[in-house]
Amino acid sequence: MTVQGAPASAYDMGHAVEAEAVATFAVLVDNEPGVLHRVVGLFAARGYNIESLTVAETDAAAHTSRITIVTRGTPHVLAQIEAQLQKLVSTRHVQNVTKDPNGAERELALVKVRGAGAKRVEALRLAEIFRAKVIDTTTASFIFEITGAPAKIDKFVGLMRPLGLVEVSRTGVLSIERGVETL
Repeated sequence: MTVQGAPASAYDMGHAVEAEAVATFAVLVDNEPGVLHRVVGLFAARGYNIESLTVAETDAAAHTSRITIVTRGTPHVLAQIEAQLQKLVSTRHVQNVTKDPNGAERELALVKVRGAGAKRVEALRLAEIFRAKVIDTTTASFIFEITGAPAKIDKFVGLMRPLGLVEVSRTGVLSIERGVETL
């Protein structure tokens, strides 16, 4: 039976479309060869995209590294990613920094801007507002260093685009938990 022209189907379960969200995962792993390959392979095998990835040794004595991954997906997909990261043999701990009220995220970017005259003055004015530091200057360009939340850096880059943006280099997101707690 159809309702106003809609076909009736026993398979139509009325799935609601879930909105995608961005999530940052901090993963404490054993610092050994192949760990990063396994983490990246997990994402590649399931068709998940990595928007930002940073890795560094955090404790030489304990042989641990911290991997910070920014990805995007529905709440269901993000829960799957977290569960799969937990299952990796060399994983010691996984934290969804996005869900943690004590989580802090920052990124560093170098932004090169070409400009002269009024555009040059405007670029310097905006850099001051965003607390970006001039680390190199010539008569024709600047290189700014800016740190902060990824959204702040996105906004700064967007404002520099019409002023003569030449190039952007970003570190990727870093995260840590506020207070005395550790990962």
